[in-house]
Amino acid sequence: MLRFALLLLSMTALAYARPIVRHIRSTHEFDRLMKKHSTQTGLPVIVDFYSDGCGPCRMIAPIFKKLAQEVEGKAVFVKVDTNALHELSSRYGVRSLPTFKFFLGGRKVQEFSGAGEQQLRQFTQDIIQKAEWENVILPLDNLVSYYGQQDASKTDKDIQKVYKKCVDQVKDNNPEKLCVGAVARNLAKSLKKKYGSGPEFEKRFLPEEPSTNEQSSDKQAGEGSGDSKKTNKGNSDKPNLHLATKEELLAELESRLDAERDAQVEEEEDDNAEFEHGWEPSEWPERVTIIGGGPAGLSAAIYAARAGLKPVVVAPPMGGQLQGKGVDVENYPGLFNVTGPAVVSLMRQQAIAYGASFEADVVVGIDASVRPMKVKTNSSLIETHSIIVATGAESNWLNVKGEYEMRGGGVSSCATCDGHIYRGKHVLVVGGGDTAMEDALVLARTSESVTVIHRRDTFRASNVLAQRVSEHPSISIKWNTVIAEILGKPLSSPTSDGENVDLDAPVEKVVSGAVLKDVYTGEETTVDVDAVFVAIGHTPTTSFLEGVVEFNPEHAGYVLTQGTSTKTSVPGIFACGDVADSIYRQAITSAGSGAAAALDAERWLSEEGLGNEESEFEAELLADIMANDGRRSGEEYNVYEEAGGRVSGMKESTGSEL
Repeated sequence: MLRFALLLLSMTALAYARPIVRHIRSTHEFDRLMKKHSTQTGLPVIVDFYSDGCGPCRMIAPIFKKLAQEVEGKAVFVKVDTNALHELSSRYGVRSLPTFKFFLGGRKVQEFSGAGEQQLRQFTQDIIQKAEWENVILPLDNLVSYYGQQDASKTDKDIQKVYKKCVDQVKDNNPEKLCVGAVARNLAKSLKKKYGSGPEFEKRFLPEEPSTNEQSSDKQAGEGSGDSKKTNKGNSDKPNLHLATKEELLAELESRLDAERDAQVEEEEDDNAEFEHGWEPSEWPERVTIIGGGPAGLSAAIYAARAGLKPVVVAPPMGGQLQGKGVDVENYPGLFNVTGPAVVSLMRQQAIAYGASFEADVVVGIDASVRPMKVKTNSSLIETHSIIVATGAESNWLNVKGEYEMRGGGVSSCATCDGHIYRGKHVLVVGGGDTAMEDALVLARTSESVTVIHRRDTFRASNVLAQRVSEHPSISIKWNTVIAEILGKPLSSPTSDGENVDLDAPVEKVVSGAVLKDVYTGEETTVDVDAVFVAIGHTPTTSFLEGVVEFNPEHAGYVLTQGTSTKTSVPGIFACGDVADSIYRQAITSAGSGAAAALDAERWLSEEGLGNEESEFEAELLADIMANDGRRSGEEYNVYEEAGGRVSGMKESTGSEL
């Protein structure tokens, strides 16, 4: 009976289920959604402009979904792929990814760029409170009744004049000509100040009741049966197709396509499953915890998982530098015509298939003074016997005037993430290594022109990539040149109603040009550009290891390993990939060192006698139960004795019957 009840509850939940985060497929669908929630529900719409190749976009995706679950029913969360919907990203001036825009009543209220969880949460709470505060209507009857109690000298004409003034101040989404929202609140505030009390409001929008599949089918059945006169009357507003004009036919087709799309949305399941926190805390320490989700970390996860160690991979779902590689991966044996994000996705799938679990979080510290060791993240504490560090490296910046202020406004370190935003624009790429060459080639696909700025007279990149850049018709090179300053212009972002303007807020700027300086002559020139992409190398992400392990004295920031192994100065902690490799720093060498780290960790666990403690405990418990059942050692168990003790075995029973 209980199982049937649970099944019934699950079916009911499915019937009412909607995707927590809706993916927009077209500009028309986006406009319909905005219109619906500005005129029918009053809910704020929070839009995530993203791309699949953007690392920070993948990092913030599970947080965006989790927040949508926390405030479900109070706001609408949608995602827009800027690669697929250029018109929308251009309409709203998206210049960096991810960009979050907050709409209420069809108007943009707030926005920010970057993967900032606190900002996302704060802006979401602010717009929800604003929506709830503005979700009021002041009916004319209530205003008449109010004046009748407070000021009987007011005539109906006077009251209607006041009401009309309120209606006229409501600028958008008010086809019914009502006194609503912030304008109604302000009117009530003025009246309360004058008379001591204000008029009574009513809710403008009531919570939307979800419709089940059964109700939808009943509705359709009702529309297709019953009295013919009733049916004809109900459909009198629909055109007869053989008499309809072209415009009516197109309108009917659009209406039906919209209905089909709405039905599909109702049946869609939430994606971002790969970003979910797959790791579940246990009372037993983990045997291997891997910090990092790039080629090194995922390779270690595959090897450790195949060895039965059930590793936990702790990393934001960004995939390291390989995740941001927009061009094909050409120097990894066995891979051809495949991009970096695709390689990372396949590695994750392989690790998961062998038993690895993932914790989508950022490690902030390690406590190696106790055993088992402790890995601290923003939201969890993981006890573990061994640790593999594979956190890779972070982008370096120029540290010139204008760079920091305009990050997200044309200054970027990820051409794959933000390059398509500058389609048909003029852009600069700073650097001379493989990353700079790859960024220039990616940008040349869509940008009007690409200029590579390099401080030397030769590239450090591989000959193949350097030759491609040199021969590309859309790419020019400025040798022996550096950027002295990045210039910007104010971002024009007029508000639709002029409300809540902070005159003390800093003026947002976007890139408009750059000052170039010759390294020999010191001569400066100014060029007009729309974006600057910085690709001048990386620094190992090892700050959380300070005071825990020893670092390489000859290469700052790199973890010191013992000999040709991946062992660090602390037993049980291993380092692989770019955190320990200051020479090669390639995806394939990182993957190889990740495999080596997993093998070193497995060997170390065996030498220390640290096996599967949970399985060993279960085996010991079972042995104790078997040993304490009251039988003499060596005596065989006879199931027939438990049945009543009449026989000693099948043979005796059979013999007696014969």
